Amino acid sequence: MKYRQAVITDIEQLFALEQKVVEAERPYNADIKKNKPIYYDMKHLITKDDSYLLVAEDKGEIVGTGYSQIQMSKQSLEHKKHAYLGFMYVSPQYRGKGLNKTIMQKLISWSKNQGVNNHYLEVYSGNTSAIRAYEKTGFKPCLIEMKLNTE
Repeated sequence: MKYRQAVITDIEQLFALEQKVVEAERPYNADIKKNKPIYYDMKHLITKDDSYLLVAEDKGEIVGTGYSQIQMSKQSLEHKKHAYLGFMYVSPQYRGKGLNKTIMQKLISWSKNQGVNNHYLEVYSGNTSAIRAYEKTGFKPCLIEMKLNTE
């Protein structure tokens, strides 16, 4: 398994994996657009200094992804900046082999090298397998987003 920073020539593979993330999350949110919604600004994640898009590659195929992006924190928090982690995906045949854990460790290490020690991510409350995976890395629930549709 090779772990490396994504490059612009990966973008088509990354767009395809983004849609797999969308499909995995659709059961948790019926309001996700039906026709190829866009979650991530791939070009920004690949080319900008505030972001680190990491891929796990096996035999030339991207089988895992994740990014860390440095963001400004809320004024009410002690830290001025934090790292937001997203696009956490591992192809089904590679799950259970520690790829997600390795990706997260590498993303956290990158963020720490940027001088950032606070890390956030979002996960649907019903996605218990993802929650368990993040908790294994040390994440703890912090804030719950509530939703109301009045149609």
